[in-house]
Amino acid sequence: MSIASHSTAPTASETARLGQRLSPKLPGLLIALVVAAAATGLGHLVPVVGGPVFGIILGAVAAALVPALRAASLSAGYGIAGKQVLQISIVVLGTGLSLQEVGRVGLESLPVMLGTLAVALGGAWLLGRALDVRGDTQLLIGVGTGICGASAIAATTAAVGAAKEKVAYAIGTIFTFNVAAVLLFPPLGHLMGLSAHSFGLWSGTAINDTSSVVAASFAYGHDAGNYGIVVKLTRTLMLIPIVIVLVLWRARRQRLAAASTRTPAGADSGAGGSARLPWRRIVPAFLVGFVLAAALDTVGVIPDGWHPGLSMLGTFLITTALAGIGLSMRLDEVRKAGHRPLLLGGLLWVAVGLTSLGLQWLTGQL
Repeated sequence: MSIASHSTAPTASETARLGQRLSPKLPGLLIALVVAAAATGLGHLVPVVGGPVFGIILGAVAAALVPALRAASLSAGYGIAGKQVLQISIVVLGTGLSLQEVGRVGLESLPVMLGTLAVALGGAWLLGRALDVRGDTQLLIGVGTGICGASAIAATTAAVGAAKEKVAYAIGTIFTFNVAAVLLFPPLGHLMGLSAHSFGLWSGTAINDTSSVVAASFAYGHDAGNYGIVVKLTRTLMLIPIVIVLVLWRARRQRLAAASTRTPAGADSGAGGSARLPWRRIVPAFLVGFVLAAALDTVGVIPDGWHPGLSMLGTFLITTALAGIGLSMRLDEVRKAGHRPLLLGGLLWVAVGLTSLGLQWLTGQL
């Protein structure tokens, strides 16, 4: 038997299958790249807005004006841009930060982060009762606003088993204020005269999704972007204790329900299985990649001469991700949320934003 027969190289059939999986996603991804290239050019012309913000604006406008860009066949490629490309961009941007800097920023932002989280969760409970937005919808909007938007909603859904329509309401609500934040935060920051440090901390603690934090903070400036990313990723870690508490609460509720109906011994074993911790969602791979990239920079593996190019690459990848999100925007998805969940999300968004600025002022960081 020949040595070649033991080769681990991909066979022709495996390569063909890989091509079949990727080919449906390429058209949408290529369109996002084209929009990102145009947005990058506009960002150089109008730096106060920046390429990432132009990316989501151009993507949304293009999708609204050109019906062909709303074809279902393109959505997979837009999804790759909005999720995987964004995650890669965060890892790339991690190469410009040392672990010491990551740790310092995380500790500095902790009082503001914990304060805004308390306002988001407490406000969701109080305002949700007042607006009659109860149960899982109330919880999902509160966690999405307080921690990390759609990622927090996904992890919480895995923990509590929320119904699909409630998840859709929450994501529609969070998405609405993500877009508003990308468009409003940079000009508001300039109007208030915020430093790069203050704006990065404000955006990292007061904007919901990672993509929107990245877009808004990098539109304000590279230093604000780096600071905002670290704050946001530190804030994402808050998912771990929150989801653990939710899983334990759900398991206890299931045990009490089983006991009240006198379930035979062993019949509730499935409940324990359904309450497993969704580790892959609460500790995302891109967060691990970001820390590893920062570690490589800390030990000097990444040459200093590479940093400008990696920074430009990371920013372009962010712009591509935001272009994909813009191209995916559909107004009917926002309408599905209804006015009361939107009102709850809006009030929480404003409350968290004001709390972040107030706590920065109290801690001498503003």
